[in-house]
Amino acid sequence: MKVQYFDLKNKRAVISGGASGIGSSIVEHLCEQGVEVYFFDINKIEAQKTLKRIKSKNFKIPTFIKCDVKNIKKYRSLILNIIKRKGPIDILINNASNDQRHNLEQITEKYWDERMTINLKHYLFAIQSVKKSMIKNKGGSIINLSSVSWIRGAVMFPAYSTAKAAIHGLTRSLARDLGKYNIRINSISPGSVATQRQSKLWLNTKLKKEILKNQCLKKQLLPDDISKMVLFLASDISSGCTKQNFIVDAGLT
Repeated sequence: MKVQYFDLKNKRAVISGGASGIGSSIVEHLCEQGVEVYFFDINKIEAQKTLKRIKSKNFKIPTFIKCDVKNIKKYRSLILNIIKRKGPIDILINNASNDQRHNLEQITEKYWDERMTINLKHYLFAIQSVKKSMIKNKGGSIINLSSVSWIRGAVMFPAYSTAKAAIHGLTRSLARDLGKYNIRINSISPGSVATQRQSKLWLNTKLKKEILKNQCLKKQLLPDDISKMVLFLASDISSGCTKQNFIVDAGLT
């Protein structure tokens, strides 16, 4: 632990897509700070790996809940059940998404709707689910994971980029409504992050060289780089920050 956020200890956090990639790193960093973490994912195998890694480091053990966040009714019910059993949510991190590559010609109406559901829809309904508990708790921090893809105009995933742009709009549009209750809402836009999935599917040697050439900082971003920003926004250290989009891309955009 390089930085300790004393105010985060024993706070209660909910995160979607916490079994692997950036989400898994966020779960680990929160647990290291002593946060009571509940993470949702559909991948039980990856979730068990995350739990095993965190246990081996003697961090606070998180709770894994298997759920497909596209099932909004079930997802909302599970969040509300946590609140009913454990108490108000202090931190909500909307992270689950899928950046499957696609081109314009491949998009069908069904595919478009599915992309919006996995990359955007559950964000809003999770916020809706925790709002009352945060009001009761006299505040909270909501963090929405976006992407620089929409800022850069990245090719090969127009539906994904559209959803990620909408996350920025959602964040800004809710800031004033939530702010009067001392609830902060911000988004984070990561650049090219070398998760296991990215490295396996797309982040080959040629692409790495191209990205590093265009970045100001000549280093490959890792999930930890994003998690550190999450901790800052979750903590009261960032008490004056809301309605903002924090870009973590090593100067790519």
